[in-house]
Amino acid sequence: MEKGPMINYDKNIGDIPREHLVRLYKQMLRIRKVQVRIEEEYPKDEMKTPVHLCKGQEAIPAGMCAHLDKEDYLLSNYRGHGHYLAKGGDLKSLIAELYGRETGCSRGRGGSMHLIDNSVGLLGSSSIVAGGIPIATGAALGSLLQGNKRVTMVLFGDGAVDEGVLYESINFAMLKRLPVIYVCENNLYAVCSHRSNRQPSKDIYERFDGFGISRYKADGNNVVDVYCVGRRAVEDARRGKGPSFIEFCTYRWCGHSGGGTDIELGYRTQEELDAWMERCPLKNFELFLLDRQVISGSDITCFNQAFDKEIDEAFEFARNSPFPDEAEVSKYLYSDGE
Repeated sequence: MEKGPMINYDKNIGDIPREHLVRLYKQMLRIRKVQVRIEEEYPKDEMKTPVHLCKGQEAIPAGMCAHLDKEDYLLSNYRGHGHYLAKGGDLKSLIAELYGRETGCSRGRGGSMHLIDNSVGLLGSSSIVAGGIPIATGAALGSLLQGNKRVTMVLFGDGAVDEGVLYESINFAMLKRLPVIYVCENNLYAVCSHRSNRQPSKDIYERFDGFGISRYKADGNNVVDVYCVGRRAVEDARRGKGPSFIEFCTYRWCGHSGGGTDIELGYRTQEELDAWMERCPLKNFELFLLDRQVISGSDITCFNQAFDKEIDEAFEFARNSPFPDEAEVSKYLYSDGE
């Protein structure tokens, strides 16, 4: 059973300011609470969309997106709620999208798997495995040609590593020294298939030796490690040093789609899930911050109350928002060139 080492925050914490540590914690807490509420509400069948939750993987969006500016580009995948929120996405727009409402970030046409919000640089999430990778490469090429300092980041699962487009994209990105960061969230499973049944090597990042790309492997449940490796990759991209590939080891608590754990399906065990839940990215970091007196118990209570209120308001907003006009359902399928 692969679960990785216990979380060590002291190793890389270095000079990270206290306010940044609190911000990372709050970002993870907010993402977790949103995921939990969606899981609670989903059985009511008011959300007419499949949902793929990211409980257990909160450290990656929190740590990586902390280094992106609003103008930077982000490409996501079908498990992208946390990515959108960490990039600065609007919670009301996210929840309204799940309810298929006109006020959603994709105007109710995309659902959970197809989020887009140009106002915060989210160029899109996709249900197509590896679908965001070539788009990110193209976006980075555009930034290079325009001569700006915009960085593009794309997040994908370990299943996307089986797609040839990743290798074509990295080859091109290295050739042109593009400002793009390829982030693999290795949560061990592609739908119901364990990585050991699909990929012969233990480490994904070693596959890219021959490309010459800067490549890293880090603990995806350790938000401090994520923050540090993300800072280096973003700085390199912004300074014109070219692309990076990062493998983060993590684990999804929920089943592939919807709530629950999928334990009953037999492709993973309760023992494995329990072991990874002991490595909870949120709870372990909370205990660390409490021990170092970076935050207090009353701080945690205040954060929870504030996020609960925000989430309540977002669900109320979504339920009270209109559905798209039936006559305009096909609107936004094609660009008008503007």
